[in-house]
Amino acid sequence: MSNQIKIGIAAAMLVGMAGAAYQAQQADKKENARLTAGAGSSALPEFKLAADDVDKITKLQIKNADKGEVILEKQGDQWRVKQPVDYPANQQNVKSVLDNLKEIKAKDVIEKSASAYADYQVDDAKAVRVTAFKGNDKAIDLFFGKSGGRGQMARKDGVEGVFAVSGYSSYIYARDTKGWRESSILKFDDAAVTKVEIKNETGEFVFSKEGESWSGKLKNDKIERLDENKVKDMLRAYKGLMAEDFGDGKSDADAGLDSPSSTVTFTLKEGNPIKLLVGKPSSGENRFLRKDGDKQIYVIAAWASGWAVAKTDKFQKPEEKKDDKKDGDKDDDKKKDDKKDDKKKDDKKK
Repeated sequence: MSNQIKIGIAAAMLVGMAGAAYQAQQADKKENARLTAGAGSSALPEFKLAADDVDKITKLQIKNADKGEVILEKQGDQWRVKQPVDYPANQQNVKSVLDNLKEIKAKDVIEKSASAYADYQVDDAKAVRVTAFKGNDKAIDLFFGKSGGRGQMARKDGVEGVFAVSGYSSYIYARDTKGWRESSILKFDDAAVTKVEIKNETGEFVFSKEGESWSGKLKNDKIERLDENKVKDMLRAYKGLMAEDFGDGKSDADAGLDSPSSTVTFTLKEGNPIKLLVGKPSSGENRFLRKDGDKQIYVIAAWASGWAVAKTDKFQKPEEKKDDKKDGDKDDDKKKDDKKDDKKKDDKKK
C-alpha cells in the first residue's frame, strides 16, 4: 500500500472521529439545556395570574395584617364589596388588582424552607395575602412580605419556599375598606343646572340661570354684587361629588340629619331635582351628608360643605370702599404732590 493511500485513509478516519465528537458535543449541549430548563421550572414557580383567567375571576380575598380582610365578589359584570360591609365596589380599583396579578413573576429563590416565612414576613400573621377564585376554585393564592435590596419577598400557597418577585405594586393592595368602596355620590353636568336652592341658618338662597347668566336672591331680595364665578365654583364642587368617608353606624340624629344644617337642591333641564341634606361637622369642616331617598350617610370635604352653610358674602364680589383708590389713581396723586413740591422749591429760589 502506497504512502499516499495510507495518508488518505488516516485523513478519512480523522474526519470521521471529528464528526463523531461534534455530534456527541451537540447531544451533550441539548441534554444540559433540557436539564437546566427543568431545574429552572421547578425552582421558580409561576406566580402570575394567567391572562385567560382574568375575566373568569369571580371573587377576591385580600388580607392585610394592619387593615384587616376585604372580600370582593363579582355580580353580573360589576364588583361589590361583601365584607366587612356590603356595598358597591370601586370598579377601577378592582381592575387594578386583576391587571397587576398578570404582571407578577418570580425572579429568584431566596429560601427553600418554610421556616424562613416569618423572617421575610410572608407568614399568615404578617403577609398581604391575595386569593383569587374562579367560582369555588382557587385560581391563585399569594403571600407578599418584606421588600428590600433583594426585591419583593413572596410565596405561593402549595409551593414551599420564599421567592423574590417582580411586578408587585404594593399600594394597590394596601387600601382600607373605604378605599375599596365606590365613593361617587353625585355626577351631573353643571351646564344642565338651571336653579340652585340653599336653605341654611342665613335664610333661603335661590340662584337662577337665564341663558348663560346667573342671578341670585336671598329671602326674595336680590343679592347685591353677586359674583357669578362663585356660583360656578359651587357647581364644580358638587357636580362630581365624592365621599371622603362613610357614616356607617351613624343614625340621622348622630349625623345631624334629622334637623339638617342645610338643604341643597339642584334643578336640571331634564330629570328630577337632586336634593341633599347636610348635617353636623364630622371632623374639622367636613360634614355628614345624605341624598334625599338614599339611606347611606356620607362624609363630604370642607370645600363642598362650605357652600351649603355659606353666608351671603361667600357669593359676592368684595365691596369697594369709597376711600380705596386704584393704583393708577394713587400714582397720579403722587405725581401731583411731587409737582407741588418742585414749584415750592422754585418759588423759594426766586
